[in-house]
This record gives sequence, C-alpha cells and structure tokens, in this order.
Amino acid sequence: MRTRRPRQKRPGGIAVLSAVMLVALVIMLTFAVDVGYLCIARGELQRSADAAAIAGAWELIDSGALTRSSNPTQLQTNVRNIAGQYAGLNSVLRASPQLCTDDVVVGRIDNLDEGGGELDTSGASPPNAVRVRVQRTANQNGEVPMFLARIMGLDSAAAEAEATAVLVTSFSGFQTPANGGNLDIVPLALDLNTWNGLLAGVGTDNWRYDAGTNRVVAGSDNVLEVNLYPQGTGSPGNRGTVDIGSSNNSTADIARQILHGVSPSDLAHHGGKLELDADGELELNGDTGISAGVKDELASIIGKKRIVPIFQSVVGPGNNATYTIVQFAGIRIMEVRLTGAASSKRVMIQPANCVAHGAIPSSAANTSSFVYSPVWLLR
Repeated sequence: MRTRRPRQKRPGGIAVLSAVMLVALVIMLTFAVDVGYLCIARGELQRSADAAAIAGAWELIDSGALTRSSNPTQLQTNVRNIAGQYAGLNSVLRASPQLCTDDVVVGRIDNLDEGGGELDTSGASPPNAVRVRVQRTANQNGEVPMFLARIMGLDSAAAEAEATAVLVTSFSGFQTPANGGNLDIVPLALDLNTWNGLLAGVGTDNWRYDAGTNRVVAGSDNVLEVNLYPQGTGSPGNRGTVDIGSSNNSTADIARQILHGVSPSDLAHHGGKLELDADGELELNGDTGISAGVKDELASIIGKKRIVPIFQSVVGPGNNATYTIVQFAGIRIMEVRLTGAASSKRVMIQPANCVAHGAIPSSAANTSSFVYSPVWLLR
C-alpha cells in the first residue's frame, strides 16, 4: 500500500506582500536614520557658521584706527583667524571643522535697513560684514558618513551651511534702544576742528587705559588726547554742554546724563531720536563752558567709554548758545580737573571704540567715528 506525501503549500499572495512590505520598511528605516543624522549635521554646521560669522564681525571694530595705524590686510587676517577659531570650537558630529581661505569673506553691505543686499568684496571701506561657510565635503572636513544607506550604495553625503553677520559702522544718530535702556551719550560738545586735528595726529599722549585693572594711569599708549575744556588755554572752540532733553537743562540733568546716559524721556523731547537732518546737521541748545558742579560725576566715569556730539559751529553766548552738531564720536574720559585757575582746568579725552544700541544707520561718510552697533546675524 503506497503512502502519499502531504502536498507542500506554496507561499501565497499575503506572504509575498508581507515580504515586500518588510523590504520597504527596511528601506524607509534606512533613509530615516541617515536623513536624521544628516539633519543633525546640517544643524551643527549652521551653528558653527553662525558663531564664526558673529565672532569674525566683531573683529571689524578696528582698534588700529585709534592709533592711526589701520591695516586692512591685517584686519582681514584677524577676521579669518577668529572665525576659524570659533568654527572649530563648535564641533560638527564631534569633530572640529576647519575653514579654508574661501570660506571666510569680508566685505560691505550698505542697505542693512532693507534686510541686506549683495556683499561687496571690492574693498569698500570700512567693511561691515563677514560671510562664513562651514563645509563637510570631500575636499573639506570630509563628507557626512551614512550608515544604513550603505546598503543602497550611498556611503556619505556632502553638507554645508553659510551665515552672514553685520554691524553698523556709520551713524546718522540714535533712537531709543529696543530694550528701552539709556544711550551712553554725554551732553558735552567738542568742536570739529579739534576732533579732525586729533585724528590727524594733533594731541598729547600722557595717559593710557589699563584693561587689566580698568583704570587710567599715567603713560603713553599711542592714542592721543585732547582737552574737552579748553577755556583759558587759548584753544578755539567755545565748547560746553548741550541740552539733550528739555531746553536749559539744569546741572542736575547734566550730572544724571553723565552718570547714566540719555534716557528715553530725554529723547522724547526730540521726537524720540537724535538724528542729523538731510543736510547732515542737528541743532541743540546748550551752554558754553562746563560747570564745576559736575566734576565729581565726570571723575566717576574716568576710563569709561562714552559718545560725544561734535559741533561745526556755535551761535550765541552762555546758556543761549545753539550748537550745530555734525558728527558723533566714541571717546574715553582720561582725566578731569575743573577747579583752580582757568588755564589748568581740563577734561582730557581720547578716541575709543564704543558699541552703541539704538543706532540709526547712515549712508553718508563722516557722520560718526569710533562708534559701532552690536553684531547681528543678517542671514
């Protein structure tokens, strides 16, 4: 008697479909893992580029200009060095990215108030923008490795990120900062001729600022000084105080602004801002001379950075004076002496790079000196 073998069942449609779905799931998982890894890499690349661009843009604040020794080539070298340093400090996939020469571009963007335009790399002066690219490519830092995608023959993928950081280098004035704080403007006026002479190398060099101790000490630092209070010395200028706020500011108002800056309520008397008009001028009431009543306040800010208005002309005597302001300048108070003989009175200042909030950008030249906005990412 013959025994019949049981017939083997062939895979049905459901089994085949399940196998196909399993393969598809594996493929989807493969791409999900690797795409996620690539997204992480791109996010870290962007973080590195952002940090490098911001750090590089801060280097555009030119310390060489203070000693009349600006060097555009050295400035760009400094930008590239610091950008490379900060790119490396922000690792990408646990590796410090390196920048090549073409990854850092220094230039100028003029229409910042319109969200930015093309980066001019023709040497337009002064530069105000830094663009940084951070790459993970075959030629730079190596491509981003893939994992499961290798099953599909894809071992790695290229990725990169760019960032552009900018700052304002020329101001037509100031308005209330976005944070509602005060502006570091002192209500003292310096004449344009003396300021231009200082920039041309006319001044003394008896004081220096010690950054280690945050104090002003006797000695040379190649940053020249002039006397903001020249009465009795034969110097020209008819300098004095200007009213930022209500007209005929009291000594108490002047003292407050010296100590704490110009407040939003002070600016409200000028329509919320101090700004040069279309002719590049701003008229402020003032008072020729500086009262000894503010000597203690001035002495208390020795070594501090402040912004002073620069005037082209003054009309009228005493507290009926009207100053025509044509520039704003960053300075540091170095010495104060407002007692004794008129010939010995002095408020010595020197140029200093100041970072100011509430900037109103200017497209005109020579509206400000040594005053910069904070750096921000443009794109």
